[in-house]
Amino acid sequence: MTRPVPTRRPWYRPMVARHPDQPHRVATPLELFFDLCFVVAVAQAAGALHHDVTADHIGHAVPSYLMVFFAIWWAWMNFTWFASAYDTDDDIYRLTTLVQIAGALVLAAGVPRAFKDADFTVITYGYVLMRLAMVVQWLRVARSDPERRSAALRYAGGITVVQLGWVLRLHLPDSLLTVSFVLLVLADLAVPIWAERLQKTTWHPHHIAERYGLFTIIVLGESILAASIAVQSAVDADLGDAGLLTLACAGIVVVFAMWWLYFDRPAHDLLTSFRAGILWGYGHYLIFASAAAVGAGLAVAVDHEIHVSHLGSVATGYAVAVPVTVYLVSVWLLHVWPHQRGPSTVAYPLTAVLVLVAPLTPAPLPLVAALLALLVAVTVVVARRTHPAPAPTDPDPDPVDQGQTAVD
Repeated sequence: MTRPVPTRRPWYRPMVARHPDQPHRVATPLELFFDLCFVVAVAQAAGALHHDVTADHIGHAVPSYLMVFFAIWWAWMNFTWFASAYDTDDDIYRLTTLVQIAGALVLAAGVPRAFKDADFTVITYGYVLMRLAMVVQWLRVARSDPERRSAALRYAGGITVVQLGWVLRLHLPDSLLTVSFVLLVLADLAVPIWAERLQKTTWHPHHIAERYGLFTIIVLGESILAASIAVQSAVDADLGDAGLLTLACAGIVVVFAMWWLYFDRPAHDLLTSFRAGILWGYGHYLIFASAAAVGAGLAVAVDHEIHVSHLGSVATGYAVAVPVTVYLVSVWLLHVWPHQRGPSTVAYPLTAVLVLVAPLTPAPLPLVAALLALLVAVTVVVARRTHPAPAPTDPDPDPVDQGQTAVD
C-alpha cells in the first residue's frame, strides 16, 4: 500500500474566483488567527470606552468609540468578504494577510491616545496599512481573474484614493475633523457598491455567515472578559458582597441571552443577493459595536457597585441598557424580521423598549437580564410551534435481540 505524497503549499497561485457553492467551505486557520489578533483592537476600544464612561466623559467616549470601532470593523469586514471569494492560501496571500494583522496591532496601539488626546494619528496609520495591503490583494485579482478585472481595479483604485484622504485628514484643522471623518466613512462604504456594479464577486453565503458568527462570539467574549476582570478586581479587594454577586450573575445572563438570540436561526439563507449581503454585512457594525460596548457597560456597573465611578445609578444603568437595546434592534432587523412574522417580531422591539426603561428602576441590570431571558423563552416557544421537531425515527434494533432473532 502506497502512502499519499504530501503536497506542498505553493508560494504563488493564480487568484481566481472561488465557487460560491463550494461544499464544506469553512473558516481557515489564517482567518481564525486574523480574528484573534483583532481581539486586541476590540479589547482596547472597549476598555477605553469603559474608563471614559466611568469618569463621566460620555460626550467624548461615545464618538471616539464609534470612530475607532469603524476602523476595526471595516478592515475586518473587507478582508472577510475578499477571503470568501479569493482565498488562495499561497505564501504571498499569507504574507499580505499578516501585514493586515500588523496594521490591526498598530491600530490597537493607537486607541489609548485617540481616547485620551483625540489623536487618531497612530490609528490612521494602522488603518491605512491594513487597507493598502488589501489593494495588493485586489491587484492580484485584476491580474489573475480577467472576468472581474474591472471590478478589482475599481476596488484597488477606490481604496487607494480613500486612504489618501485619511492621511490628508491628519493635517486638517480640528473644526473639520468630524465632517471629514463622516465624508471619508461614506466614501469607504461606497467603494464596494461602486466596484461591484460591473461584476459581482463570488462570496460564499455559508462561509460569510460563519465568519460573522465567529466574530460575534469574539465580541461577546470581550464582554464576558471585561465583566469578569472587573468583578475579579473587586473580589480581590475584599468587596465581593451580595450586590456584586447579583451584578455578576445578571451580566452573565445578559451575554448568554445575546448569544442565544443571535444564533437562534441560520443566517446564510438571508444572503441571497449582493444587495442583501450589503445590508446584512453593513448592519453588523451595530451588532459588533454594541456587543463589545455591553462589556464596557458591565464594567462600569461594577465600578459603580464598588464606589469608584463618577456616574449616578441611572446613568450607570444606561451604560448597559443602551448597547443592549441597539443589539436587540439590530438583531431583530437583520435576523428576525426577514425570516418571519408573528410574536417574535413584536417581542424584540417591545423588549428593547422595556430595557430602556430598566435604568429607572431600583435593580436595572437584573431586570435587563430577566427581560432578555424572557425574550429567549419566547423565541424558543415560537420556534417550536412554527417549526415542530421531526418525529423521531425508530432506533436501531439491539444487537443482542438481532442475534437472538437470527438464532430463532
